[in-house]
Amino acid sequence: MANMKNKKIKKSKKRFFPNTLTIANMFFGFLSIILIMQGEYYNAGLFILLAGVLDIFDGKIARLLGISSKFGVEFDSLADTVSFCVAPSFLVYNLYSGDLPFILGVIISFIPLICGTVRLAKYNLDTDESGHKSYFIGLSTPISTVTILAYMYFNIHIIGEGFFGDSHIALALVVILGILMLSPIPFPKVPLITLKSSQSNTVLLMILIVCSLSLLIWKGFALLPICLGYIITNTFLWVLKMRPKSV
Repeated sequence: MANMKNKKIKKSKKRFFPNTLTIANMFFGFLSIILIMQGEYYNAGLFILLAGVLDIFDGKIARLLGISSKFGVEFDSLADTVSFCVAPSFLVYNLYSGDLPFILGVIISFIPLICGTVRLAKYNLDTDESGHKSYFIGLSTPISTVTILAYMYFNIHIIGEGFFGDSHIALALVVILGILMLSPIPFPKVPLITLKSSQSNTVLLMILIVCSLSLLIWKGFALLPICLGYIITNTFLWVLKMRPKSV
């Protein structure tokens, strides 16, 4: 009995760290919404990006510690709904829908929220049925949100503070990202960095290093090409795979 009790205590202590990361993810998403409402778009984006970094690690740490649970998956999705569904919808509406009729602006701004929520529900269902995979079916909500932010930061760094990009391009991007979130296209997850010497792990590690260095050196310039490269490459590979083979 004592051993069982000790094991439960140890497991609850282990769960504390990944759950804390998930709570922080949700908090930063909530904070970004407040900043968006105050017109602090640049800083709001930074907090969403920080939420994205935390989202990468909470689930991976839980699996490394052997404490993955149904609660953890559901809790993580609820946090993601705040940071990568509600927050980007607020951002799109406040930043890019001003030139549109009210209803149309609301509908397009609603796309990250509705498509992202459906995407997360599908992810939870897929996880229940087949366990964790090395890829997502449909573009993940964090990548979709980061791509919108990348467009904003790209324009800020080119033109200067106060210019967030052409609203028509941004809204078209939002629609495309919404479609991709609900698509059957497989997108690889960010891999765990391991010491395995396999060729695939080496390639993924090199790509991760190059992307990280690009972000450090070019900052706002690099994020958009990295996101678009990830999306276009995997979409193109899927199209090639689905194309009928000639007899």
